[in-house]
Amino acid sequence: MSQRIKPLPPLNCLQAFEAAARRQSFTHAATELSLTQSAISRQIKRLEEFLGRPLFHRDALGVALTPAGERYFVLVQRLLRELASGTAALTRRQGSLQLTLASSPTVAAMWLTRQLPELKRACPQLDIRILTMDDPRQMDASEFDLALYYLVPGEMEPAGVQINRIFEQEEVIAVCSPAYLNQAGPVTGPRQMLQEHTLLELEDYYHDWLTWQDWFDGIAEPYQAPSHTLKTNSYLLLMQAALAGQGIALGWARLLQPYLQEGSLVQALPHNIPSKGYLCLLEPSHRHASAATRQFTRWLLP
Repeated sequence: MSQRIKPLPPLNCLQAFEAAARRQSFTHAATELSLTQSAISRQIKRLEEFLGRPLFHRDALGVALTPAGERYFVLVQRLLRELASGTAALTRRQGSLQLTLASSPTVAAMWLTRQLPELKRACPQLDIRILTMDDPRQMDASEFDLALYYLVPGEMEPAGVQINRIFEQEEVIAVCSPAYLNQAGPVTGPRQMLQEHTLLELEDYYHDWLTWQDWFDGIAEPYQAPSHTLKTNSYLLLMQAALAGQGIALGWARLLQPYLQEGSLVQALPHNIPSKGYLCLLEPSHRHASAATRQFTRWLLP
């Protein structure tokens, strides 16, 4: 016989607590939920009385979660997100299948969006929602159905997901636009590239394995600091700069294949090195595969 669910706190109290804990402010939570600050305070006080313990430290400087509040916040946020996701699934129009894909901004903008027309032809019932975040370890698995990220095996892999490689073989190449070569002149070799051309460099801890030093080591050529650089902490911005003719960038050959085929990018030098990272499909391991997930996975990994 099934057991009756024990009494739960009111939903509006849980929503007020989640917003206040996430924003670390009763005032910001009130603005987000279109309530007054006193209403937020009353709802959280009611929740604390229900639980029999404080969830926030309060002082003149503001509020901060207690240890119990921190633990409860993780639980409440996950359950509210799952409830919102399940509710949205039930209210979708009949015949449609919604799939939420998480991805880095680069993969989303430069690869995924180019695959959408083919995906729509193959799976016309799928409605796609795309969330972007640079670091997959910061994702909440309750917020997405599948994710697409370049990962280095054994490094910075998010917990609680199953990982499948999309591209078994990947190489890192040096690319630029034809317009850049027309303006800056040809690249005749690795040393000349360092001395006479602008190299686009990424200042990003997550992609610190994708460096010019590594690339020169991989092609067995001596490396020295380039004479001209353009640096950014965004890989998407780096590739947009390459497309705009601002210099030479390192990129993944499979990711950039459409741009190489259409001629908007060309290889600056014919050298390739094996990539440490691979484009991977991530699936939350705690969740049963939905019809939308199965359709997308069959299309992507035939």
